[in-house]
Amino acid sequence: MALEEEIKEKKKEYRTDSYAMSYGEIISMYRNNEIDINPEFQRYYRWSQAQKTRFIESILLGIPTPSVFVYQREDGIWELVDGLQRISTVLEFVGELKLKDENGNDRPPLKLEGTEILPSLEGIMWKNPPERKFSLPNSLQLDLKRSKIIVQIIQKASDPEAKYEVFQRINTGGSFLSEQEVRNCLLIMMNRDLYYWIKNLADNEHFLNCISLSDRLMQEQYNMELVLRYLSCFYYKYEKKEVAEFLTDSLNKISKDKNFNFKEEEMKFLKLFGILNNSLGDKVFTKFDGKSFKGKFLESSFEAMTIGLRYNLDSYKDRGDEKIVIDKIKRMWITPDFLDYSGSGSNAKIRIPKLIAFGKKFYKNGKEK
Repeated sequence: MALEEEIKEKKKEYRTDSYAMSYGEIISMYRNNEIDINPEFQRYYRWSQAQKTRFIESILLGIPTPSVFVYQREDGIWELVDGLQRISTVLEFVGELKLKDENGNDRPPLKLEGTEILPSLEGIMWKNPPERKFSLPNSLQLDLKRSKIIVQIIQKASDPEAKYEVFQRINTGGSFLSEQEVRNCLLIMMNRDLYYWIKNLADNEHFLNCISLSDRLMQEQYNMELVLRYLSCFYYKYEKKEVAEFLTDSLNKISKDKNFNFKEEEMKFLKLFGILNNSLGDKVFTKFDGKSFKGKFLESSFEAMTIGLRYNLDSYKDRGDEKIVIDKIKRMWITPDFLDYSGSGSNAKIRIPKLIAFGKKFYKNGKEK
């Protein structure tokens, strides 16, 4: 049967092994740089104090915990694919995690707080020399280091993209990471230079001022998703698929495109958002009610405006065309086609292609057509 053959062939791409390892072995590997938990991922290490405490409590109680996944690189180093929260929590508790705080200082070892079924663990640290009563007893330290977790190893003989597939399937749809956070983790594993390039654009002052996002959306890396949305809509045809799938596919295409001109695109990006910021600043992607711009950031406005202006960018000057841009945006908000395409409840599969086509015509040569 065709299905059986497909499965048989696909299985050849995944060479795996698994065995139980003690946390002590994992700590030793981390200390000796034999396992890479991807420092860039540490921005996503955000379990609460209570979650970390519960996990340490579970280990001490002998409660089974889920497997972690690693990818064995050509140099033999293990690259952590899934299990960041668990492994990082143990490393932080024993004082080994290389993680900086907001001020760039080494983060102190984890202190257990909010214990549920072991009240005597409250306030306990791995080692607390000034007050030994708050140190985890040596016998329990040994118990923790000897406790084991199943490590699933994606071997180097696997298809090169196996680790991305595993990570994406484990994390996509989960409640902890946003879609863009999953993409960022994949991108770090796949093409770190591209990750830093997109992040640099997403952190641009003009761009950030234009999108004016909440702290929650920034934490979920929505600024990076918007950069990817802009690049994806400009360079690739939006087919009738979910937006998340389209963005992930586009990211893969960019990462593999040897002819993608990053330097030129960065210059265009900076010019575009320089013009928009100088025109309306943090109001640029909000609704115009005929008198003033107000309300929240709108994806439909972002899609029509950024792609339309980017497509016709050479006809706009860096400075001096702000009034033209402002007038264009105001008129856009009374244009029937835009209002129809961007109406509340509009389906992205229908909205995005129409808004892209609309924007390219509307912003042509600084005049609506």
